Parts: sequence; C-alpha cells; structure tokens
Amino acid sequence: MTTAYRTPWPGSPLRRDDEPAVRHMPRRAGEPEPGHGDDDRGARLEAAVAAADAPDAVFAVSHRGRRMVRTGGTAPPPHRPRDAVRYEIGSATKAFTGLLMADLVERGMLTGGEPAAHLLDPTRPPDPAPVTLAHLITHTAGLPALPPDFYVRALPAWRTNPYARYSGERVVTAFLRGRPRHRPGTRWCYSNFGVAVLGHALAAATETTWQDLVATRLLEPLGLQGTALRPDDVGPDAVGHGRNGAEVPAFDAGGFQAAGAVRATPHDLLTFLEAHLDPSRAPALAPALHAVRTPVLRRGFKHRHVHTIAWFRHPADGGPLYFHGGATLGQQAFLGFRPDTGTAVAAACTRRFRSGDPFVAAAYALLADEQ
Repeated sequence: MTTAYRTPWPGSPLRRDDEPAVRHMPRRAGEPEPGHGDDDRGARLEAAVAAADAPDAVFAVSHRGRRMVRTGGTAPPPHRPRDAVRYEIGSATKAFTGLLMADLVERGMLTGGEPAAHLLDPTRPPDPAPVTLAHLITHTAGLPALPPDFYVRALPAWRTNPYARYSGERVVTAFLRGRPRHRPGTRWCYSNFGVAVLGHALAAATETTWQDLVATRLLEPLGLQGTALRPDDVGPDAVGHGRNGAEVPAFDAGGFQAAGAVRATPHDLLTFLEAHLDPSRAPALAPALHAVRTPVLRRGFKHRHVHTIAWFRHPADGGPLYFHGGATLGQQAFLGFRPDTGTAVAAACTRRFRSGDPFVAAAYALLADEQ
C-alpha cells in the first residue's frame, strides 16, 4: 500500500543533515547494552556471525577509523578468506546509484528534474506530467516494483536467474510504453523497475555506458578495486545458497543493474561507507557525499519514514543513522553508517532469509547500539 509523501528535491532540504534525532530508537527485549571498546565490539561481531546462521557470514565495523572484521559460517571454510571475496549486495546497490545521481547533480550535469522519457527517447512528445529522474530515485514515479511482463519472461528461470532474462532494452521499452499508476510525485512505492530505468536514463544523459559511468564516477575515485558490476567466473565471488542449502548460480541483474548489480568485498563496502562518514577521504565526491545525507522525502504516519536519495534514515540517540539492505536469490547484504558515532557497518552472508531475518536484525543492532 502506498502512502502520500512530501519532497522538496530538487530544492531545499527538509532538515539539515546534522540535526539531532527527535526520538530514541527503542531497544528490543534481550538485546545487550551498547558496547564499549574493542573486546566488546569483537564479541558482538562474533555473536552477529553466529546469529546469521548462514553458510558464510561476514560482519565488519569501522569505528572512528578503526576496522574490525569477524567471519564464520555453517559451511566449511572456503579456499579464500571469507572477507576477501565479493558478495552480491542486491538492492543496496541503490546506495551507489543514489550517490552517482547526487554527483551528477552537484556537478551541474543534471538537475534531477529532467523527464526520463525524453532522455531515453528524444523524439518523444512532451508529457504534461512527466516522470523525472528525481521521481525515479525517490520511488515516487508511480511505477510498479517490476515491469508488468517481467514475471512471464522470468518464470522459466525463477529459481535460478530471473532478472537475466530481462534486458536493458526491455526495461526501457516497458517504461516508454507504459503509464504510471499514479501521478508522478504523489505516492511512494518501492520500485526496482524505477531505479533500473533511472540507470538507463543516466547513461543516456551522459552518453556513457552504465558500467563505465559507475567505474569512472564512483569506483575509481573511491579506490574500490574489489567491486564489480557483473559475475566473474575467474574472480573471487562468493557462492550463494537457497533455503534448502543448495548452491544457486551467480546473480545476473540483466537490465536492472542500477537496482541490484553491485558485488563487492566487505573491505570495499567499508571504504564506501567510510567516505560517507568523512567525505574528505574522497574530495572529488565530497559534495555528493554530503548531499546524500539530506532528507528529501517523508512518508507514512506523521511522516515518520525519512529517506534521502540513497539511504533510509532512522533517528538514534545522538543523530540520524543511514542504512540500506539488499538480497539476491542466494545472498544478503546490509550497509549502514552513523555520523554521530563515526561508525560504519558492512555485513554480507550467503543465504537469503524470507522471514524472521536474523541477519538484518544483527547488522542493524550493531549500528544502532554503537557509541
């Protein structure tokens, strides 16, 4: 069910990114008190690995520049250390896409108000209520989660690689032929389809392939040498597992690269998050790294759900925390950071949980309880 929202972006922010939280995050029953010191932090990381109960699990924390990583799992140890392989981060890719969008806006290459259809088809007649790039990145374009014909095409490979059967050309065609379910900018509805369209629109606007755009604008400036956008048969990629424990093929995002294609090592993910904590680490991206902290949308009861163009944002004791999760058929990831405590959490595992997810709960608690 979608809900009404307010957004000023492009434009003035709803609240400064350093404004303190207005309420405290409640602690769940049985959770430990916030930890202090490396010994306690290491113990909580080890507990998180055990709680994940996955074939392979990695929980990594950066606290005021000091990193700590714990790995484990129910499967035999792999040939390479678990923290040295790339994990599929699924929808957490949207944090990369949001940062890329912010960078292009901060550089004056885009405003966010461009109609996506015009970028993808310059011959298309103007639409009186167009879907803009800002609508796509904020999930307010009125698009469904997936294209209407996605399920028919994906069904033969539903348990192996459904997205691989839906190309970028089909994503663009489905968008240009369809119509939003709601007037753009009036309702929020999480949409892999919308962010996928955004990726193709950004590539069209810059006359650059998506892979090259991400590589030159994000991966190179951040020094992310352990991050890739597609499976690599000879590379250090983790192997995902289904609910029954069987291995699943490497995820192929097809035409949905901007929504879920990134795979990265835990150390690269920490580097990505540390740049958000201290934008001076990546001067070329510093304006964009500040911009993605700014709230652009509120929704739900009393507008308590707050979003930036890259992150979900929750209040915490000393200031807001930012996070995004993601999953593929056989893997999961969690990314988050807290400027008030100088903490970043990157976690990955090789199993996708369907209900009562202990992995996300453990990762979120590491971030929320840090001091």
